Amino acid sequence: MLDSKLLRQDVDAVASNLARRKFQFDSEAFTTLEAERKSLQVEVEASRQARNEKSKAIGKAKAAGEDIEPLKQEVSALGQSLAAGEARLDEIAAALDEMLHGVPNLLHADVPDGADESANVEIRRVGEPRQFDFEPKDHQALGEAQGLLDLGGAVKIAGSRFVVLHAELARLHRALIQFMLDLHTGEHGYRETYVPYLANRNALFGTSQLPKFAEDLFPIGAEGELFLIPTAEVPLTNLVRESIVEADDLPLKMTAHTPCFRSEAGSYGKDTRGMFRQHQFEKVELVQIVKPDDSYAALEVLVNEAEEVLKRLGIAYRVVTLCAGDTGFASAKTYDIEVWLPGQGRYREISSCSNFEAFQARRMQARWRNPDTGKPEPLHTLNGSGVAIGRCLIAVMETYQLEDGSIEVPDVLEPYMGGVSRITRSAAS
Repeated sequence: MLDSKLLRQDVDAVASNLARRKFQFDSEAFTTLEAERKSLQVEVEASRQARNEKSKAIGKAKAAGEDIEPLKQEVSALGQSLAAGEARLDEIAAALDEMLHGVPNLLHADVPDGADESANVEIRRVGEPRQFDFEPKDHQALGEAQGLLDLGGAVKIAGSRFVVLHAELARLHRALIQFMLDLHTGEHGYRETYVPYLANRNALFGTSQLPKFAEDLFPIGAEGELFLIPTAEVPLTNLVRESIVEADDLPLKMTAHTPCFRSEAGSYGKDTRGMFRQHQFEKVELVQIVKPDDSYAALEVLVNEAEEVLKRLGIAYRVVTLCAGDTGFASAKTYDIEVWLPGQGRYREISSCSNFEAFQARRMQARWRNPDTGKPEPLHTLNGSGVAIGRCLIAVMETYQLEDGSIEVPDVLEPYMGGVSRITRSAAS
């Protein structure tokens, strides 16, 4: 959520920043509500003070034997006026909250202009896409030919956009998870955390999935008070909700492996082949909770930590800065890491690493105690995929495929595969 003080101080600057996203902020409506709030706050305080003074006068008048009925009538009238003013203040506060809940974060000055992903700016490429002396297959053709990837079986169970993996391919999927967790906890300083796979409305509001992205969530139960998590970002970040973190305890670095559940609303007809875009998929998530002055340095580190996964797997990738029109609702700045997929002949996103600055923290009331002021102030939150397991599996399958359809296992994964170095149909039987 945006800083209401900043809005009151310079609403035009806020509106100008939001316009870079093609978001039209209703400055006039905000200014009108804010002016009424400010004026009414003065009136309410005056009524409250007058009522208190008249109430004290009743006691004095009664002790002096004077008629107190006129004073009681005045106190009653002031009380009614005060109640009406407070009720209207509550209405204005609710209207302002509703307005701000639908407003995206302000963009960092470094974010490039642009309407969509075509304006994203490439920062670097790492590794060369593998050159094949045969026509490479995509992951679906590879997996189905070996009897290890079963989309039809998943349809029988749950419908489209789900997958069943068998034998050594399922083991490779698990190996990627374990490899990433070991890397991030053993070398990058993250604390592994096990979290619920369900989240309540408060948690989803805190990380900005609600109310704006409700249609992308899977509600559980008739009342819809719980939802399947779309990412471990939700439970991990909410661990600091409604709390004050001491400066000496920062930064907090947490990682979790969870399934993720998304309805993929709005993606009808997009990426329907294979397992690239699923309702259920796995991620190893990285979350950092940091001091505000440290957040942009932390973002660079976070991206490098996610990149290290791909470097060790020997997969070609690139890093891009998302433009204004492609940056997510809650993010101030985002880097995407895109892997080269031989089966598609292009780079595709495998990780988004974002700095939300204080946007999520204000929604969660997550603060740290600044030793310079002694006062609680909003934290900065960051997160990124370290990385998406299913998409990483696709990249490994397509990058390490051989002409006969078998798949080599990257060296770094062999210890997690029980020594299996090549996945073939015979290995699965």
